[in-house]
Amino acid sequence: MPEPSLTPDAVRRFRATVYGHFKKHGRSLPWRRGYDPYHIFVSEVMLQQTPVDRVAPKFDPFIKAFPDFSALAAAPLHEVLALWQGLGYNRRALNLKRAAEMVVREYGGALPETPEALATLPGIGRATAASIAAFAFNRPEVFLETNIRTVLIHRFFGDKATVSDAELLPVAAAMLDKRNPRKWYSALMDYGTTLKKRHGNASRRSTAYKTQTRFEGSRRQKRGLVLKLLLGSASLTTERIAEELAIDRDLCTGILADLVKEGIIAVSRGGYRIA
Repeated sequence: MPEPSLTPDAVRRFRATVYGHFKKHGRSLPWRRGYDPYHIFVSEVMLQQTPVDRVAPKFDPFIKAFPDFSALAAAPLHEVLALWQGLGYNRRALNLKRAAEMVVREYGGALPETPEALATLPGIGRATAASIAAFAFNRPEVFLETNIRTVLIHRFFGDKATVSDAELLPVAAAMLDKRNPRKWYSALMDYGTTLKKRHGNASRRSTAYKTQTRFEGSRRQKRGLVLKLLLGSASLTTERIAEELAIDRDLCTGILADLVKEGIIAVSRGGYRIA
């Protein structure tokens, strides 16, 4: 298959398509109101492995409870986890709180602007760091995520069976609107959402694509149930938790050990509680 056309005319036509769609169908998302760096940071962590329609209704209540890095850093973990319920992957909530503590401690409560500094925060990888820098500070960083891969593969890679990020990154860099990367990425992601609905998820052809494991009946679901039960109790024993949730005691023991190791729960009076 020939290389994608990256001529100035091809770039111009592609941007016109993406921005034209955004003008008519751009989404109104709560974290796009003013692009406050703290709001962007929280939304990016929430959106890791969780779709927009689940994140959007949880965002404003979270921001109301913890309006800035200082408030989040000072909040008890059980309060953070309680508001996180429904988003899944609760380790992200712990990382978010730890990141807030680091921002307050090392940056005076102001989010650092460079991807290099952002990537030192707990739970923030290279792509997420670049995305935060682009949205929070309008920096022209190049990164990939599911919707961006969807657009680029659909538009530039036809029916090619597999497409690597090494192939996609030069195209993403060439198409980036460096004058307003924040607007560009908002438009590109919204266009990707529409393409998925109309044509299916082209990002499945990406070598970076990972199939979501079944949630119902999974260990991940049981972890969530254990945590939810502990959020409503001062302290519970392994036996009580296993009995309440009707799960195997050995499995329960393993889940509790993992949660202790991660720092989400702690041993207390012969039982377990939120750390």
